[in-house]
Amino acid sequence: METDQKMANEPQKKNYTFVIILAALIIGGGTWGFIKYNHGQHHEETDDAQIDADISPVIPRISGYVSEIRVKDNQSVKKGDTLLVLDNRDQIIKLEQARAGLAGSEGSLTAANATTTASAATGITYQANVSVVAAQIEEAKVNVWRANQDFARYENLIKDRSITQQEFEQAQATKQKAERQLAVLEAQKSAAERQARAASSQTQATSRQTNIANATIKVRQAEIASAELNLSYTVITAPTDGRVSKVNAQVGQFLQAGQSLFSIISTHKPWVVANFKETQLTRMKLGQKVKLHVDAYPDQEFTATVASFSPATGARFALLPPDNASGNFVKVVQRLPVRIEFDETNKNPIGELRPGMNVFVDVELD
Repeated sequence: METDQKMANEPQKKNYTFVIILAALIIGGGTWGFIKYNHGQHHEETDDAQIDADISPVIPRISGYVSEIRVKDNQSVKKGDTLLVLDNRDQIIKLEQARAGLAGSEGSLTAANATTTASAATGITYQANVSVVAAQIEEAKVNVWRANQDFARYENLIKDRSITQQEFEQAQATKQKAERQLAVLEAQKSAAERQARAASSQTQATSRQTNIANATIKVRQAEIASAELNLSYTVITAPTDGRVSKVNAQVGQFLQAGQSLFSIISTHKPWVVANFKETQLTRMKLGQKVKLHVDAYPDQEFTATVASFSPATGARFALLPPDNASGNFVKVVQRLPVRIEFDETNKNPIGELRPGMNVFVDVELD
């Protein structure tokens, strides 16, 4: 009898256990579903997100042979650190040539200035001679006038025989001498004026030579500045703080100007690019708070802020963007890149985040 009673009680216990488990599952599933539903009403999530950062290419500005490499793969560098050194002998020679050209141009300027000064002094002398001769001409005109007056009087007196023939001839000679002296002085004045004009023209010509010499000096100075700049380009420095990628250069290798060698990835301030579906963007706005989980650091939660939205979907930036006007159209939900920036309150390992790392993004909607 006791055995039969035990066997009758066991199904009842099993039935209660099943009901309890079923109820727990229903309650747990309902609670989880409600939490997820409520979370979905106030959050937008995506796992299509990656870390991004500034990547600066290292590019030589001039062509040359590599003489020294001072960095290795994955090395940390600071802005201004020397990365590579090119053979600078050609640039040094060009700089010396430019400096020699400047010295020659400066010598030409000195000679042109001296010639201009001498020409100006000569012109002043000739102009002074013109003034002296002009004064002598005025005096000679007075002598001619006086000789003509004396000759006229003597000419009347000789008719009356009041004077001797000798006195008359002497007056006539004095008149002719004064006239010839005036003619000589006028000729001297004309010659002095021509010399003064020639000296003025020479001064103007030498002045233009001075201007040409000054212009040449500026050209030589520009050549020196260009040569010094090219010489500085033989030392390739880091444009920013960061880490060096794989160094694609060897000592003795010839590099072309503009050739990309390697990159420096900035570790200063990375950000996240999250590709949200277009249907998720309805309530998303700038400045909304974001929680980030980086796969490389699963135990740490980062806080961030929505910084900006891309002006176009990611597909429009593809090498071959889709053209819905050609072929059969199939509607595909597009994704829009959203830039998310880390808050300043975050601690390490922000500096250890690498571009391309996967991130789970949770945006808190207003």
